[in-house]
Amino acid sequence: MLATTGWTAVHRPESGVSARRAALASWAQTRFEGRALPAADAPAPAVARFFAGLDGAQRARLAEGYPLVVGSLEGVPVTTRYRANRIALQQAARAEEADGHDVTLAPGDRATATRRAHRFESLAEPGRQILTFDPTGGGLVAEVFGDLDEARRISVIVPGVDTDALTFERTQRRLTAPVGMAESLYEAERAAAPGSRTAVVAWAGYTAPAGVGMDAATGRMAVEGAAKLRALTAALPGRAGVALFCHSYGSVVCGVAAHELPGRVTDIVVAGSPGMRASNVGDLGTAARVWALRDPGDWIADVPHLELGGLGHGADPVAPDFGARVLSASGAKSHTGYFEPGTDSLDNFAKIGTGAFGSTVCVTGDDACRRGISGTNGS
Repeated sequence: MLATTGWTAVHRPESGVSARRAALASWAQTRFEGRALPAADAPAPAVARFFAGLDGAQRARLAEGYPLVVGSLEGVPVTTRYRANRIALQQAARAEEADGHDVTLAPGDRATATRRAHRFESLAEPGRQILTFDPTGGGLVAEVFGDLDEARRISVIVPGVDTDALTFERTQRRLTAPVGMAESLYEAERAAAPGSRTAVVAWAGYTAPAGVGMDAATGRMAVEGAAKLRALTAALPGRAGVALFCHSYGSVVCGVAAHELPGRVTDIVVAGSPGMRASNVGDLGTAARVWALRDPGDWIADVPHLELGGLGHGADPVAPDFGARVLSASGAKSHTGYFEPGTDSLDNFAKIGTGAFGSTVCVTGDDACRRGISGTNGS
């Protein structure tokens, strides 16, 4: 399959690269009111301490002066990041619009720039809470639904292949894109537990493989994504428990990250997984509960669940020997339907996201997937 399928590729203008690099270089050389700014790769607690010592006007000045740095800097207060990213998106939209009219660019590049300009304008609309934005290459984006500061439980959507700024949200097939997935889960969580304080993050914060090709068959991009996922989960505000909902190649990212995730990550849920680069749950090296589900019609079941010479992602997470808690995905209908309302998969996601583990529906129809969880009728 890997030899015959190939993968998609899009040549994109590189205007975002120079803007990001210039912003980072300027940030590294700047002193702000007599103090050095924290390094762009500084630990989140150090960044948080620095910003805690600033007043609102000072935070706003940094957000407005360095939006491409502040908007994605772990440890910065989320409201400041939202402000910075709105500014960065507006600036990026103008740059892409200019590229869209640049006759020195290839027609395909101009068309892509115009599409990116429209996407960035949409993401910059008032009321949207953009937690991460980097226009480099295909673009990295993360959006929050709900109040991240006040949430008692946080769900993070980790998507798979063909995810970038352009595919972050879709009008057609809305629930196959990270924004649609997150909106659907957030609505399901509020319906399942109206009084609970939850937030959902649509996280396209790593460079995902383009199509089902060699990049998707190896763990290289998952390793890079795992480092960013660990940083995100460690830096989320407050002490809320975190559940990861990892779809397709996103489950590879979650599997690689598992052994170094912070203890606040209580649940890892994989749907339509090609493998987690592990032989079993024990190999993941995590204390988090590991849940798995797959619709019977999902084509991912036909992908060989093995790892050989760096190709493949290991054992099947829904196989009994893997040791995950296997959930029902009834109604999901193939590889992209797990977040459709009315499916067992979305209902189960909402129950895990709100902590209602005792009412999850196991694939076996009994309480097998709930056993050993305190407070459930399977404990």
